[in-house]
Formats: sequence, C-alpha cells, structure tokens
Amino acid sequence: MKHIQKLCLFLLLFPFIAVAQNENIDLNVMNKIRKEGLENSKVMDIAFHLTDANGPRVTNSPGYFRAANYAIKQLTQWGLKNAMLDPWGDFGKGWELEKSYVAMTAPWYKPLEAYPKVWTAGSNGLKHAEVILITAKDSAGLDVYRGKLKNKILIQDKEDKYTFSFEPDAHRWTDAELDSMANETIKPADTAAIRKRREQFLTQYRSQQSMQKTLKEMAEQEGALAMFTSSPRNHDGTIFVQQAGPYKLSDPENFLDIALQYEDYMMMVRLLKNNIPINIDMDVATKFFTKDTKGYNVIAEIPGTDPKLKDEIVMLGGHLDSWQGGTGATDNAAGSMVMMEAVRILKAIGVQPRRTIRIALWSGEEEGLLGSRGYVKKTFADPADMKLLPAHEKFSAYFNLDNGTGKIRGVYLQGNNEVKKIFAQWLAPFNDLGAKTLTISNTGGTDHLAFDAVGLPGFQFIQDPLEYDTRTHHSNMDVSEHLQEEDLKQAATIVAAFVYDASMRDEKLPRKELPQAKNK
Repeated sequence: MKHIQKLCLFLLLFPFIAVAQNENIDLNVMNKIRKEGLENSKVMDIAFHLTDANGPRVTNSPGYFRAANYAIKQLTQWGLKNAMLDPWGDFGKGWELEKSYVAMTAPWYKPLEAYPKVWTAGSNGLKHAEVILITAKDSAGLDVYRGKLKNKILIQDKEDKYTFSFEPDAHRWTDAELDSMANETIKPADTAAIRKRREQFLTQYRSQQSMQKTLKEMAEQEGALAMFTSSPRNHDGTIFVQQAGPYKLSDPENFLDIALQYEDYMMMVRLLKNNIPINIDMDVATKFFTKDTKGYNVIAEIPGTDPKLKDEIVMLGGHLDSWQGGTGATDNAAGSMVMMEAVRILKAIGVQPRRTIRIALWSGEEEGLLGSRGYVKKTFADPADMKLLPAHEKFSAYFNLDNGTGKIRGVYLQGNNEVKKIFAQWLAPFNDLGAKTLTISNTGGTDHLAFDAVGLPGFQFIQDPLEYDTRTHHSNMDVSEHLQEEDLKQAATIVAAFVYDASMRDEKLPRKELPQAKNK
C-alpha cells in the first residue's frame, strides 16, 4: 500500500516533469517492476547458487565455470535467448586450491588461518620446516641470507604496526556526502601534481617489487618451501588475499606464498627476534588447468521487438569472477545476481523492449577488466586504434554494478552531462528508495571503463559502501553472510527500470566525444 501511495504522488508530479524533460516513462511498467523486484525477489536464491553452491570463481577455474554454467541454464529457463559462454581472448591458466593445512608446532601448537595465494604451487606433501626471519630493507641486504634458505619458510620483518580504528566498519552515504557528490564539477586536472604523485608511488612500488622478486628467486634457487606474507589490514580474522604472480601458460608456477592474519604474523616475528625457533607443519595442494586457456564471459539476451530498433543494444553487467579467500559474495556475485535478477524481473512482467537487452557476466575483471575489454575490442572497437566496428553505432548504453552489496543511491555520470536530465527522471519513481544522486564524477576500476574507453556510454551506479572496503573486498570475509538482501532487491529493481527505459527511448543515449586512439 505504501508503494502505491508514493506512486500516486509521483503520478501527480509526473506530467510537469515529462514536459520539462521530454522523457516518456511508462509508470504502469515501473509499478510492475517495483512489485516484482521488491515483493517477489529471487535475488537470494541466485546468491546461493553463485556463492555457496559453486565456491570461489577464479577466472578459468572449475568454480568459475560451475557458476557460469548455472547462470546460462537459469537465464535460459527464464526465457532469455542466446545464453552462452562467449570467448573474449586468451587468458591463461586456471587454478584451484585442493588442500591447505598450516600450523605452528613449536614453540607451542597453534593452527594458523592461512590462505595460499592464487597461481602458487603447492608444498608437494606434508612438510616440517623452520621459519627464518628476513630483516633486509632492500635487495642489497638479502646477500647475508644466501645459502641459508633451504627447506625454510620465509617471513619478513614489518615496520608498519596495527593501530586501532574507532570508526565503524560499515557506512551508508549521508545526505551531506551525497549532496557533495551531486555538486561536484569537472575540474582541469593538475597534471604536474598527478605526475609527481604517480612517480613517487611507482618509485616506492618498484623498489618493493624488486626486493620481493629477488627474495623469491633466491628462495626458489636455494630450495626454500614457502613464504608468509601479511599487512596490518589482515586483522581480527579478516585476511585479504589475491594472486602471487603471473598466470599465462608460458609463466612458471609461482613460489608458494601464503597470506596470514597480522596477529599471527607479528607473533612469529616477535618470537624470532627473541631467538625462539618456530617450527611449521604445512600441507598445501594446488591444481593448474591448462587445457583451455581462453577467457569466457556469460552472455544472454532479451530480443528487441521494434523493427527499426531491435538491432540496437542496451547492456547491463557485472563481473562473475572472484578471488579465492571467500566465495566472492560482495565482489562481485552481488553485481552478477542483481543483473540476473533485473532481467528476470523484466521477463516475469512480460515486457516487450524495443531494443535488445543484453546481459554480460564478465570474467578476468580481477586481473584488469580483461573480459569486458576483450568483449568491447572484438564487438565495438579497439581503443588502441579506434577503428569502429558496425555494432558501435547501434549501441545505446551499458550499466554496471561492482561496488558491493549496498543499495543504489544514484549514478556516476562518467563526465557525460548530457544524460543527467534523463537519469534524473528515470530515478524519480525510486527517489523514495534512496536513489536520487547524480554526480558528474566517475568511479574507477569497474567494467564500465571498457565501454567508456571507446566512446560508448558506460555507467556505474553509486552504492552505499557498507563494509566493502573495510571488511569484504578481496578477503576471506567475502561470503554470503555479508550480503544485504533488502539492498540487493532495491538495486535489482532500479537496474531493471533503467535498462527498460533505455530500451524504450526513441533515441540512443547521448555520447561524449570519441576518445583518440591510444597508439596515436
């Protein structure tokens, strides 16, 4: 009843808005989308199958393909067409963790919460090893350890210390913060300052990487067994864990690198500094998959019905791949399940979109937006030369979700001010759900950038951050308990409405100027 009252209020205001902005929104369809999305949601059922039922989804791993095949089957059952695994290019080796046991056995027994990083080799059976402390600050300081690493596990001294935070892990955007986003303007970049910061960062990063590379090479040459790594972020049982190194077919297996929680890591550092020996039992088994090194996205469609517009495309998507510490619930099963739920909503209420609606669940995002970039390159244009393919002209918009489980608060406009008035009207029926902010700024690191790079309208939704950066992003806590059901329902409802509105417009969405070719 509350939803109907709010819709009636919007109906009273809508004629004025429609005349002012010239957007034809079918409020009857909007009401059906709200009802189906908020009252008949299947989003948590999708969540179960993408996470608990299939496990981590490292690109090209069995877990990824289990989830991808589930998505294809489910999308087909809902009535979408052409659901398939779509190859986007060469990726590399798949990888799966088969066994992991790590425990300190001396000076006393303690099981360790330990996560081998992706694309590492295993331990080749149960090993009993001593731990050696590396105190060198740079590559030159490593010479004193030559000849001492055989059958050892390496751990490095840390200068950075854990400090208490009195801020909550979870956060929702306040009205003041959203107003600040909405009032942002495009400012000329201070290129000199940006260049200086970038050079400072790269200098420090290269120095650290050089030392790590040298240390790992020494460890492998001398027959060390593994190395432990950590940082102050890995506290209170949360361990952030990603990859140990490269994954191309021609790359060798990476040295066994195991992430620990910081409290255990620093305990061992203190013991070794006080000359108390540490013994470790370790049994890690990993498996590589090299039969098919191509990368695959999941693609499916709701075909358009307008004879003049059906060949034009509106896309929605999120990345399906994840890291292995948890089940990738908030990064980014959340985005994938919302997009799947959005197309389910549209099929359930029987819409007949004028343009074709295409969903994409990307792979290889965690390694650098590889799946979306590969798809854009083969379908629309290569940003390197900007030679446009025919499908480029027939593309309307891409909508992405990849900032966790938080509800949608608005849209990052990606510097495209021409869509602001359009999106404001599309959001109006959902202002009561907390979604009304439009900011000219961009958020980086998500698959919408692949489209923007070739001049296609690509957008990421603004989401409440909740505990995404503080607790779940790339960590062992990225599991289903950290999904927020009501937020996901709200997000799927709004995405379904946006995709429908884009599919029904007389015109495609406005575009920015085409970017120049990168190799120009």
